[in-house]
Amino acid sequence: MSTAFDLRDVDVRYGDVCALSHITLQIRAGERVALVGANGSGKSTLLRLLHGLATPARGTARCMDRSRQAMLFQRPYMLRMSVRNQVSIALWLRGRRWREARTLALQALARVDMAHLAERNARALSGGQQQRLALAQAWACRPDALLLDEPTASLDPRAKREVEILMDEFAQPRNGHEITMIFSSHNLAQVRRLADRVIYLENGRVIVDLPIEQFFTGPLPESARLFVTGESL
Repeated sequence: MSTAFDLRDVDVRYGDVCALSHITLQIRAGERVALVGANGSGKSTLLRLLHGLATPARGTARCMDRSRQAMLFQRPYMLRMSVRNQVSIALWLRGRRWREARTLALQALARVDMAHLAERNARALSGGQQQRLALAQAWACRPDALLLDEPTASLDPRAKREVEILMDEFAQPRNGHEITMIFSSHNLAQVRRLADRVIYLENGRVIVDLPIEQFFTGPLPESARLFVTGESL
């Protein structure tokens, strides 16, 4: 597998705050990586770093070009326009002609069972629908890497499951083309279902980096063990 992301001894700072410290890791193309840890542990900052939205204060970060990625935030930003145009404009910005973008947008909405909402105002959608719309927008752009920051954190159980199913489907190889998926989550059951590798962060540092089976069955540092057992959040 080729390397999609390669971080070497990276620090990220926001003023006097060190959000990430001494981060060294590689993520290969096609991996499904879950980032876990308490609030403030550095998960969102790591995603932003991988997507090119945060700059290392020290170390080197070789990341897949942002044009080949799609990133979904916990609360997707919805423009004041129709659902169809929300997807169309992303494709138009990537060089598609407007008429073609509109056609592809409708196909993407059908992919997430939202074609019937194509003309609704995107801001009028429920939280679950907005996440599905964000996934449709990402899928339409055919990224090589999909980055998601707590994609189901505020959703009801049904909406969570719908988004999970789409995440799983979108991360499947397409015609031999591998998709890299990196997501942060507090939902360890979700991590079990979707990830093949888990990175546990604490105070901006990588404490554990293990395959999914070893993370949930093998020995862990005490802080990670307490997190997994729910004794420490």
